[in-house]
Amino acid sequence: MIKMARWKQIFIRALFLGLAFESNSANALFRSIVHEGLKGDVTYELGDTAYLATGKDPRDTLTITSSRDRNYHSPATLKALTVIVANQSIVTARYLCATISSYLANDDVFSAEFLGCIYLTSSMRNGSIHTNALEYLSSVGAKTIYLDSSIFRNQDRRAISVRRNSAKAIAPGPYTAVISKDKVELLDTYRLYLDTYRNFITGIYPSNDGSGSFMPLEHICSRLWAPWIPVPSRIHSWGDRRPLAGQRVAVKDIFDIKGLQTSAGSQAWIETTPVANRTAPAIQRLVDLGAVLVGKQKLAQFASGANPWDWTDGQAPFNPRGDGYLTCAASTSGGACSVAAYDWLDAAIGSDTGVSIRRPAAVTGTFGNRPSQGMITLEGMLAQNWAGDTAGVLMRNPAEWARFAKAWYTSDLYQPESITGLSPLVVPDTMDFPSQILYPDEQFPLMNPAAQEVLQAVLSNITKALNMTIKHTNLSATLIDAPILSEKKDSLDGLLAATATLTYWSSHVAVSDPLITEWAWRYYGRFPPVDPLWRKEWSQFNASVINQAVYDRALRDKRKGVDWFEKNILTEMPQSCSKSLLICDIGTGGLPSFREKSLNEGPNATFLGMMPDGAAIPCSLICPLFG
Repeated sequence: MIKMARWKQIFIRALFLGLAFESNSANALFRSIVHEGLKGDVTYELGDTAYLATGKDPRDTLTITSSRDRNYHSPATLKALTVIVANQSIVTARYLCATISSYLANDDVFSAEFLGCIYLTSSMRNGSIHTNALEYLSSVGAKTIYLDSSIFRNQDRRAISVRRNSAKAIAPGPYTAVISKDKVELLDTYRLYLDTYRNFITGIYPSNDGSGSFMPLEHICSRLWAPWIPVPSRIHSWGDRRPLAGQRVAVKDIFDIKGLQTSAGSQAWIETTPVANRTAPAIQRLVDLGAVLVGKQKLAQFASGANPWDWTDGQAPFNPRGDGYLTCAASTSGGACSVAAYDWLDAAIGSDTGVSIRRPAAVTGTFGNRPSQGMITLEGMLAQNWAGDTAGVLMRNPAEWARFAKAWYTSDLYQPESITGLSPLVVPDTMDFPSQILYPDEQFPLMNPAAQEVLQAVLSNITKALNMTIKHTNLSATLIDAPILSEKKDSLDGLLAATATLTYWSSHVAVSDPLITEWAWRYYGRFPPVDPLWRKEWSQFNASVINQAVYDRALRDKRKGVDWFEKNILTEMPQSCSKSLLICDIGTGGLPSFREKSLNEGPNATFLGMMPDGAAIPCSLICPLFG
């Protein structure tokens, strides 16, 4: 029973929807709150777990076919419901027991509270219910049982006969049912998780209106200052053969998703740009592969490398490592720290231009990649460097990470050479591994001796397992001496200058110039409020020094650098993508780095991106320089 004080509150809100609320068991607390009533969505609690039911576009509607059952619920009633789709012609108690046990054991959204109301159908055309089946359902708490009349001919007075209105297959699992006199509407239902580390901007969910758009979940826990994130049941995807079916994915808020505002980490950008009317193709591919998008995540403003203490428009994400005091690093900080923190999240999509996925992965103990330049289109992603931006994925398990990446990247979405400035991308599906590990001596040993021991053990295991050898080299000396751009030995400086030019011009055209112009038009010539890094860079920008012609020349220089590197350092092989694997430190030296500036000033901590004395460039720059 619901306590009287709470019942009065619920009753007032229920009048808005015209619904009555029922508990599925005596011990269940079924509390419902209208979520922005005009949307028709409802949030409620079963026990201590919060749920969201999306009421605007029901997933399906069941019509009650028997006149004797049409007054079973009056007025309209809201109940948690389980859909069971049998895959055998005779449904027995044993089958139902195995099915429900699997639901309870393998899904974090489903709970026993959903068993108070059950809709039973089958993938078989003609089915029957064994006499012990309904008895079993009653024994696990089912008070209301609906049977699909188009499947089960032997009806039982203990069950209510219904007919589905949709011809599409319905996914099994938990739903929320709105039950009226002659119909049952099935609402998509999500479990709500608190983003206690504050790595998300907002939770999201599909609008279900057929447009492919999404809705923001505008709920926040005021006590913890944390947004709620809606996640769907994994049971819904169990019969889906798509490679990423049911994968819960969060997206860095630099990618457009239809129906949502892209913030790029900037309040000024939010104010001057419209809600996205199209989902970025790279993100749409994930949806097409079966992934479910659950939220948009924090990032350093405009994908910069700003330290946590330099964030002005928002608070930097919190790292679950080190009780929250360790940094989440740079741009894709929200993605890395959320994957590290939450086992209910499978993957996070981010961008890496300089180091924005790889370093956050390093400081959170997750796996993240910067793919070969041009691996996937970045249309619908705010640019930092057209010829250097990439999109990657962060996950906890390396095998799952590899499977995810292989499914996501496709030649159909490669970037054109007109953007990358590089030769056509060729990615053979080979299974052989590189034969040697390149070990740049000037980058090692790590500052932390304990970390160096771990590194040596890992390298030893790799060489033994994959029959590889270690080749010591001085990569910095090679880069300094190589005539990459000309016969002179100053090519490295030229490549660094080219990379900077590509970033400055891209950012100017795609971000700073539009924002500065629009802000000045709206606010009497004022400069937009942005982080210190951007304020300094944008105010000093000189179009006579950095322009389209200079950009084009820098793009040609980058092409020379990439071609040289692929020929001389990571040599391509017919058997594998490269002869060598280059091992590097992403810029921590094996030491912790903290979100508070002063904590990094001691001897046992580090500011990120520190470079060994003998190195010409940080290891993190090898990928941006050479594609």
